[in-house]
Amino acid sequence: MILYFTGTGNSSYVANAIAKETGDQVLSLNEMIKKGLKEKITSVLPLVVVVPTYAWRIPRVVSDFIKQIDFSGNRKIYFVLTCGDSIGAAEKYTKKLCDEKELQFMGCAEVVMPENYIAMYTAPEKEEAHDIIRKSEAIISDISNKIKEEVSFTSPRIKFSGNILSGIVNNLFYKFFVKAEGFYATDSCNSCGYCVRNCPLNNIRLEDKSPVWRKDCTHCMACICGCPTKAIEYGKNSKGKVRYQCPNYPMKENT
Repeated sequence: MILYFTGTGNSSYVANAIAKETGDQVLSLNEMIKKGLKEKITSVLPLVVVVPTYAWRIPRVVSDFIKQIDFSGNRKIYFVLTCGDSIGAAEKYTKKLCDEKELQFMGCAEVVMPENYIAMYTAPEKEEAHDIIRKSEAIISDISNKIKEEVSFTSPRIKFSGNILSGIVNNLFYKFFVKAEGFYATDSCNSCGYCVRNCPLNNIRLEDKSPVWRKDCTHCMACICGCPTKAIEYGKNSKGKVRYQCPNYPMKENT
């Protein structure tokens, strides 16, 4: 079973690419979290978790979800992390999570994909994004082969900076940056409800035909990068920036 969590489609793209090569099933954690589903997950093949890297670790919303779920069947589990630059020391934290769940940790692999965290960084233009995705294909294929053969991923050498990024910086990121207060809708908003439907935490609602953000936000960028009229901003940080969505990512249709 391949489980993925995504905001703008990168991890969905990688998960489905792995599924195509391994013949495994794909399950959206976005949908499970949004619907509050905490059913037991049974997998014949090794579990594969494909998620973005938030401040050089897997998203807390994902680790919290994994802690609440009962897993049965194959106890082997791989983690595939999409990122804009590196995954830091994410491996040691995912291994600790697996130890807590009594899952057999098979390693953590890194796949560089186009940057989407426009609350802080700049997303690439379309052609550059396509180039980054094309370069990822060989890496995804190699990852898929190792999963098929049930071979552990090679552990990366963790640098001192990686420990700082995944430790101190990650804690500061969640304490000071992961807040919904910065999001707002401009006059370009047409009240389509796209952001409401695609928020995995049900954190957005329409009031007087305009989106309002509550406090439960994970900064996945689904709302701001997916808005069809580019009406959502994050303070001054996002103004004038490219909105990125992975090509062919099947977001919920506007109605």
